[in-house]
Amino acid sequence: MRTPIALGTIVATFLALSSAFAAETISVGVVPQFDLRRINSVWRPLLDGLERQTGLTFRLDVPPSIPAFEKSLMAGEYDLAYMNPYHYVVASKRQGYVPLIRDFGGDLSGIIVVAKDSPLTGVEQLNGKVVAFPSPNAMGAALVPRAEFARKYHIAVTEKYVKSHSSAYLAVILGEADAAGGIAATLELFPAESRQKLRILYQTESFPPHPLTAHPRLSKAQRDTIVQAFLALAGTPEGKNSVAEIPMRDPRPASAADYAGLDKLGLQDFYVEEE
Repeated sequence: MRTPIALGTIVATFLALSSAFAAETISVGVVPQFDLRRINSVWRPLLDGLERQTGLTFRLDVPPSIPAFEKSLMAGEYDLAYMNPYHYVVASKRQGYVPLIRDFGGDLSGIIVVAKDSPLTGVEQLNGKVVAFPSPNAMGAALVPRAEFARKYHIAVTEKYVKSHSSAYLAVILGEADAAGGIAATLELFPAESRQKLRILYQTESFPPHPLTAHPRLSKAQRDTIVQAFLALAGTPEGKNSVAEIPMRDPRPASAADYAGLDKLGLQDFYVEEE
């Protein structure tokens, strides 16, 4: 005669299995530099490729705005997160995020663009003008430019926040702003027909590009597996094209030392804390 299995044992077993499954589902947050449709079209196929190589399940989370991303990031809601360099500086202190991979194809710098036929020829002429930014803490597109406007040029602009790099560029084309903040990589990926209507007025100092990071709740074994799979995928023709759309043209393992100098920029004076 078989011994009946206690209901409590069945429930405990079910919960254990559920927890094990959940542990294999990795949440991935991506800072919304572009519109959500574009981000999904780039990241979802890439994550599908990582799933095939690792056996893990990746859940893509693309918030509607950069401030919404920041709020979730600082709460530690993402297992993996693709963020700007200063997001990493703050998130590493608050949540212990660890950099896994970044682009080594060249440093990142902010740019200020104006309409191709704009009479503006120097950054000093932006004083009092309307400048569209994705969000206050978009590092290259807003944080560094705002700091340099104040400290190097002693000018004040009227800030217009429009959620994404693409929307900032579009605001200039539509005549809703005199200039816009962005980065070269997102301008290059902006539709060519629209990009030809813009020109770069100013370029900021440079810094290391956006890292893909991991929350410390992911084990070292999981992190290593993800890094190896990502780099292997980027080594294939299809994967290389997908990764370039992030944009990441020469992905390699990243370290905290890559971003050690960012604390010295004093950007905390311009960082806007979201409530």
